[in-house]
Amino acid sequence: MSGMKRTTEKNLMVFSGRAHPELAEEVSTLLGCGLVPQSAYEFANSEIYIRYEESVRGSDAFVLQSHTAPINEWIMEHLIMVDALKRASAKRITVVMPFYGYARQDKKHRGREPISARLMADLFKTAGADRLITVDLHADQIQGFFDGPVDHLMALPILADYVREKYGDQRLAVVSPDAGRIKVAERWSARLGGAPLAFIHKTRRTDRPNETVANRVVGEVAGRMCVLVDDMIDTGGTIVKAAEALMADGAAGVIIAATHPILSGPAVDRLKNSPATEVVVMNTLPLSDDQRFDSLTCLSIAPLLARAIREVFEDGSVTSMFDGHA
Repeated sequence: MSGMKRTTEKNLMVFSGRAHPELAEEVSTLLGCGLVPQSAYEFANSEIYIRYEESVRGSDAFVLQSHTAPINEWIMEHLIMVDALKRASAKRITVVMPFYGYARQDKKHRGREPISARLMADLFKTAGADRLITVDLHADQIQGFFDGPVDHLMALPILADYVREKYGDQRLAVVSPDAGRIKVAERWSARLGGAPLAFIHKTRRTDRPNETVANRVVGEVAGRMCVLVDDMIDTGGTIVKAAEALMADGAAGVIIAATHPILSGPAVDRLKNSPATEVVVMNTLPLSDDQRFDSLTCLSIAPLLARAIREVFEDGSVTSMFDGHA
């Protein structure tokens, strides 16, 4: 008999960029494996250098990085980490990005604009990524930008269960901040026992980023505790205006629930001074001490990421984690 046969064991290895090491540590602890040690630093001209301190040959590599500010720097580090794994002969490279940078640029609103979310997918594919794991994309169709499997995780079960446990004894209403996210609000409603739906009618200015006008509530919210749901909070202008519109329409109170706490610029002050009773977010992005305030609750996404990584590594089903909706 010619040739050689060998049964090889699968080897899970977890790698972390420097953007959000606390989350990566929590994920690796839940998986029961340590993070692979690495050297990472910048040259004098700010070029990034990465080298892994262990052999990664033949490994099932999961490389985790949160695309937080300064976002271009951390995305570049993420790409370099993937390239290092490819050149070191990792068998399969799965990019874990709890927050997908540039996800808001998923289509052209006007002529001569880029579709940067597609560019991001192309960059990671070119770098050597075989698969993506991400959480609550700004638009579901971004999954189609990457030429390979994309596991789109949802923080909704974690957020909704928290809200139900704390506020379930009150008359609730689920509110989408715009008509485009009404499907997500419907899933929230089902998770909260069929709470009625409402949405905020708004107009976004295409010539100025992070600015909306003309908030108007569509739906019955009077006397109800309104759960205002969104995928991210950046400068906080949109979500705070929506909360104010709900209170002006007679809502008993507002709970803001969002997955990604970007919290740029005036966001913290706006949220502190908003009528929201509580702001509930996930730790998909790191929060500095300056970004934390009394009414902010940050839940961990680590158990969800760890379970998804385990399912992928063991050739299980990620969809089963969300009752077939992922």
